[in-house]
Formats: sequence, C-alpha cells, structure tokens
Amino acid sequence: MTTEKILIFDTTLRDGEQSPGAKLNVEEKLRIAKQLAKLKVDIIEAGFPFSSNGDFEAVRKIAEQVGTIDGPKICGLARASAKDIKAAADALAPAAHKRIHTFLATSDIHMEFKLKKTRAEVLDITSEMVAYARSLVDDIEFSPEDACRSEPAFLYQVLERAIAAGATTVNIPDTVGYTTPAEYGALIKGIKENVPNIDHAIISVHGHNDLGLAVANFLEAVKNGARQLECTINGIGERAGNAALEELVMALHVRRQYFNPFLGKPADSTAPLTNIDTRQIRKTSQLVSECTGMIVQPNKAIVGANAFAHESGIHQDGMLKNRLTYEIMDAQLVGVAENSIVLGKLSGRNAFRTRLIELGFDLSDNDLNKAFLRFKDVADQKKSITDRDLEAIVDDVTNLVPETFKLKCVQYFSGTQAPSGEFGITPSATVVLEKEGQSEMIKETADGDGPIDAIYNAIQRAVQIEAPILKEFSIAAIGEGHDDQGIAHVMLEYAGRKYRGRGLDTDIVIAGTRAYLNAINRIHQTLNKTEEEPELISGRL
Repeated sequence: MTTEKILIFDTTLRDGEQSPGAKLNVEEKLRIAKQLAKLKVDIIEAGFPFSSNGDFEAVRKIAEQVGTIDGPKICGLARASAKDIKAAADALAPAAHKRIHTFLATSDIHMEFKLKKTRAEVLDITSEMVAYARSLVDDIEFSPEDACRSEPAFLYQVLERAIAAGATTVNIPDTVGYTTPAEYGALIKGIKENVPNIDHAIISVHGHNDLGLAVANFLEAVKNGARQLECTINGIGERAGNAALEELVMALHVRRQYFNPFLGKPADSTAPLTNIDTRQIRKTSQLVSECTGMIVQPNKAIVGANAFAHESGIHQDGMLKNRLTYEIMDAQLVGVAENSIVLGKLSGRNAFRTRLIELGFDLSDNDLNKAFLRFKDVADQKKSITDRDLEAIVDDVTNLVPETFKLKCVQYFSGTQAPSGEFGITPSATVVLEKEGQSEMIKETADGDGPIDAIYNAIQRAVQIEAPILKEFSIAAIGEGHDDQGIAHVMLEYAGRKYRGRGLDTDIVIAGTRAYLNAINRIHQTLNKTEEEPELISGRL
C-alpha cells in the first residue's frame, strides 16, 4: 500500500501522556486535540480507552468534537484482547474516521517473561484479535511490541498474519530505544522484502529516544519504505521520550530534495512531503508544554527559545546581510512571527484583541475580558509585552483546572540568620484563600526554611489535607528582561499519585505560590470525584 505523502501519526495524548507527571484531564486533552487538528496531523492517537473511565471519556469526546468528516482520523490503543478492542471501538464510535491500534509483544524476552506465551500462541492471538478489531472498524493498525529485538523471521510471520487478518497498517516499534539508524533501515527493508502481503499495508514506525537516535532512525526508515511516522509534540513520552514531530516534519521539509527520490519524486520537486501546517508548530509546542508542565529546553531544535536566536557578533553580522547565512529555515514557517504591534500599559482592548487574533487565539468574550485584565496587570509592571507574555497570559486565564481554592492575598517575610543565631529573621508567610461555595475567607500563617516553604506550609494548613511531597520545583522567565514574567512548575506526590501545577506572575514567589495552589486544586479535583477510576494501564510500545 502506498501514500503520496508521509503520514504523521501523533501520539502526544497517549504515549506523550505517559511521561512521568504529565497526566492531562479530559478538557486539556480535548484542547490539545483541537490544536493538533489545526496542525493537520493525519491521525491522532487520543488515548487508551480501556485503561480508565477518564481515558475512555477523553477518546469519546475527541472522536465526537475533533473527528469530524474533514478532520483527522482518531485512533484508540488496545491490547490484543477482546475487552480492550471493544472499549476502543465504543469510544471511537462518534468519529467520522476511526482506527483501532492493537499491539502484542513479539520479542523472546517479552513473550517469555511478560506474556508467558509461545510463538504459536502469539501467532494465533494476532490473527484472532486483528480479525475481531476489523469486524468493528475498517482501519486497523497492528504493532508487534519490541519489534526491534524480535527474531526477524518470526516477526515476518506475525506481520503476515496481521495483514491477512485485516491490518491496514503495521507499525514497527523500537520500544526501548535500542536500535541505530542503519539497523532500523535494514529492518524496514527486510520487512518489505520478506513479508509476502506487505503491499496491502502501510509500514509505520514508532521509536523511543533513549539513545537520542529516534528522529535519525525514523528518517532512515523513510528511505527504506516507512510511510507513517508515530511521534509526539516536543518529543515527550515514556523515559527519554519519542521521536519529535516538529523535528521530523521540518527535516523532511528543509531536506526534501534529498528525500524526494526515496518517495519516487523528482529531486527538485517543491511539493511538501507531509500534510502538516508548519505555521502551527510553535503554538502547538507551547500549548503541550503548558498543559503538561514539561518545559521545552531553550536549545531544543525547531521550538526552543534559542532555535532562531543569534548572539555571536559574527552570526549577527551575517544575519543582517542575508538571513540564509546562518538560518536554514524561515522562523515564520514554524510560527515564530515578529510582533507588529508593540503592546504596553497604554494599549487598548482593540490592539490587544488584534494581536491575539494574529497569534491565532480565538477567545470567548469572557476569556478575552479576563485575559485583558491580566494583561493590564502585567503591563503595569513591564515596559512592553512580548508574544510569549501574551501566550502565557492566555494559557493562564484559560486554565481548565477547577479552582476549589483561589488565592486572594499572600504576604511573606524572609531574611538571613546570623551565624551565632542570636538575631535574624525567620521566614514566615500568611495566605488568604477563598474556597468555592464558602463565604468566609481562610487565613493561615506558617514559618518555613524560606519564603516559598513558608507559603506552602501556610497553604497546606489552609486546605486541610495531609501534606503532599514536593517532588519538583522550577521557575523560568517568559522573556529576557528583568521585569519579565516568571512561570513556575511544581510536581507534588499525594497518596501515591503525582500532580503538576503551574503559575504565572512577575513576582517569582507569587508564581511559585500559584503553581503550588494549582497542583493542590488538582488533588482536590481527584478527591472530590464521585466515582473512582480504575488504575491506569500503561500502553507501552
């Protein structure tokens, strides 16, 4: 089976969410899915429906609201079991275009220690479960888990059985990120040459970045016949993550003269090799970063803050003369646009709204009003507002986590202690919170090792739950000036589960306060659920 372009299969909402601490709620998943549709990915793997009620509902809502007739194909993951497959089919039912992605391990180590199945049993299960999935949905993807460590001859047999049973896509996962480009390319070539019915299916690849080779592996796989790439925004995912969508897409775009012949095209063809709207890449990257709390490193290819920055005098001189001297792609091509409106405290609502529209934000009147008020607060403390400030403000006011507790006021004291301990200031803080449905404010004071610790102790007293464990804390500047906003991220562990929180403010202590309270509200959201969801079953490929 052939395709005119390389298909982009985005698994940010499934494998990406398996990043430690990156759990997304239903509304956050839906928000990201809508942006992935704007990015024009071909397939969205929306989740693992059987794993929990929450994931089932997320897949169902995405199928209903994003899986429209002119939208992307919506996919649900399922182990090779009838219950998993039926749950996926039910969740995907509202989608106009749907796919069930089922998987079964094929490496000797996985079959012996995890599945406890023989090769014959794995072959029979593959045929039976793929056929069952095909009876429910026309488009079926099958993955032999840990394919890169599977014995090739047996792998060929499994793939032949899967295609004969109705698989339209066969995905070849490098589950543990072990292979190298030459080995991966040879594996894909071997599959094309040794699976008799391979022409009836698209070859897909899925790989982890444990050795930093995922993108290179995928590009080599393309050269040898792979026509679907499974990837995530910002490369997030299990352990060291997955192949990064933005890196793959831009590599194929910038170097298409090199890749064209491998796809049967003239070398000088300018036709795009994927359907991706590259101008949506940066916005999608930042949305995923904000929702998951996983900060993009500044030197990250394509979407990092420094990806199009030049500090060297030699580079700056060359750029002023011709941008092509030190840039291989136009920054605007990935959505990094220069600000044509300088915003500050004297700017009006119309200028603010216009700039948001230019940045691709379509806010409701209510969210626009909230964002404008937040903008005015920030503008009073800054000389000018950058696009990054605006994006952070919009994300802050459209935060979808219900606020059981709202921060009304915080005051803190800090200082140094004399070596002798005879004098000094013990860090302390007072917080005032408003609880949903309660008219009286909650006020608590506490000491701590520093202002942040004191504030967190005071909040913990106010919300009256067992103190969570602070696992991670980070603060990063939104811009480069001394008056820029800071965005704080925390990860708390409570009752064996991890919760992320984020906060935004020009005062970094207040940003840290908002982040902690955001995580506390996530904990309360879980505690107040009327029906406990089953424990998440990770779907690893």
